[in-house]
Amino acid sequence: MRIDIPEQKKLTLTMTIPIRWGDMDAMGHVNNTLYFRYLEIIRIEWLHGIGGAPDPRGQGPVIVNTFCNFIRQLEYPGEVLAKHYVANPGRTSFDTFITLERTDEPGVLYATGGATTVWIDFPQQKPVALPDWLRAQFD
Repeated sequence: MRIDIPEQKKLTLTMTIPIRWGDMDAMGHVNNTLYFRYLEIIRIEWLHGIGGAPDPRGQGPVIVNTFCNFIRQLEYPGEVLAKHYVANPGRTSFDTFITLERTDEPGVLYATGGATTVWIDFPQQKPVALPDWLRAQFD
C-alpha cells in the first residue's frame, strides 16, 4: 500500500545526507532500513532546530507511526537530498513528511515517507496540547 504525501504541507528543512558504503546491502543498493534512518535524521534535525528535543522530565515528541514508499533504489556513491515538511496539526499531534532525492538527480524522487507525532508529558505518559511555539511552525 502506498501512502501519498498531501498537497497541503509546509517545507521546514532541506538537508544533504551522504550515502555511506556501509549503507548498502548484499544486493548493492541502500538497505531498506536505512531509508527510515534518513527520514529520522532530518526529522530529528528539524525538531532540535526548533527547540523541540524531548525532555524526559517535561514534554516532547513521540512517534506513533511511520511509513516509507520505496520508489527507486539508492546506491553508493552519492548524496541524498532530504526535504522535510509538516502538516495536519491537531490538538496533540502533527504529521511530518519527507521526500528523498539524489543531489545529482534533483526532482527525481527515490522515496517518500512520514510520521505521525504526538506531543506528550513524559512523567505522566499522556498526550498534551501542542505548545504555541510548535503550532507556529505550521503557519
